[in-house]
Amino acid sequence: MPLASALRYTRHASLSIRSAVRPACIASHTQLGPSIHTRLFSSSPSLSSEKKPQSVSPFAPIGVDSAMKTRSNLPNSTPRKIFSEIAIPDRVGIVSGGGRGIGLEMAMALCEAGARAIYCFDIHEKPTEEWEAVKEYVGRLEQNPHTGSPSRLEYVKVDVTDQSAVWKCAEEIGNKEGRMDVCVAAAGVLKPEKDVLQYPGDEFREVMSINVNGVLFTAQAAGQQMRRFGNKGSIILIASMSGSITNHGHAWIAYNTSKSAVLQMTRSMACELGSEGIRVNSLSPGHIYTKMTAQYLEPQPHLEEKWSSLNPLGRLGRVDEMRGVAVWLASDASTYCTGSDILVDGGHHAW
Repeated sequence: MPLASALRYTRHASLSIRSAVRPACIASHTQLGPSIHTRLFSSSPSLSSEKKPQSVSPFAPIGVDSAMKTRSNLPNSTPRKIFSEIAIPDRVGIVSGGGRGIGLEMAMALCEAGARAIYCFDIHEKPTEEWEAVKEYVGRLEQNPHTGSPSRLEYVKVDVTDQSAVWKCAEEIGNKEGRMDVCVAAAGVLKPEKDVLQYPGDEFREVMSINVNGVLFTAQAAGQQMRRFGNKGSIILIASMSGSITNHGHAWIAYNTSKSAVLQMTRSMACELGSEGIRVNSLSPGHIYTKMTAQYLEPQPHLEEKWSSLNPLGRLGRVDEMRGVAVWLASDASTYCTGSDILVDGGHHAW
């Protein structure tokens, strides 16, 4: 058969196949049920709350779908649903390392977002002065409309490397509050630099015990209570950009290794718990000025300029710049996000 004829034949056959198959596909789709758009976004009253697909937003109709549905009957005052999505009203959470630094900042933000109670796990016998100040501040926030009282910030002394103790504390919180919704595993340690070939085993094990074991035990404790009450939930593991890069000029083998482990822990937990509606994500800060990083910056002032020059923004990050992403991950605005690592590093990775 000549090439031109063969091409015409092939094209004609292809068109015939498409014509024959398409009606069957449409018929099959009709038999299977509503379109994917309907399954994802429909808020039709014919679907009871018990029978609604899991992927329907609790705020449905929402977004562009909401605009289309209300177009012919637009109310005079339309609520701004995005603020409701980001809020976490009446929810209960745990923040390890919540006595200071990034952990405390996130605990405060969760309270501001409407949480009923956030429990700060830390190893110190008594809370720090800044924690006490935050507790007083949270107590002065406007009343939670769901509970009729302000949000509560609670302090729990516990060693996150003690698995049974951490589990017990979470269980007691569950007994008291009757739910568990959010977990931020932020407890961590950064040891002084040491040559990789001379790094002492005891110190390496200590860093791994806090930064890896402690993160796992905290996530387990919260996840157990989420499973117990069946209210789903969001687990946020604090990793670091040092888990996916090596900080130039710094001998941090233990810290870097531990944070890399947290990234894989995030993915593994997300895959195992996704079917239960428990989401697990990691948050990787860049160079943030905290009391932990101050141990390097204060005796070596030149490091601030060096670290600042390593990202496009040309500065160190602030702990309050972690607030927004933490609340977003904890809220219903991020319900399709799991197994992800969120980088907040001023663009350090971009270079």
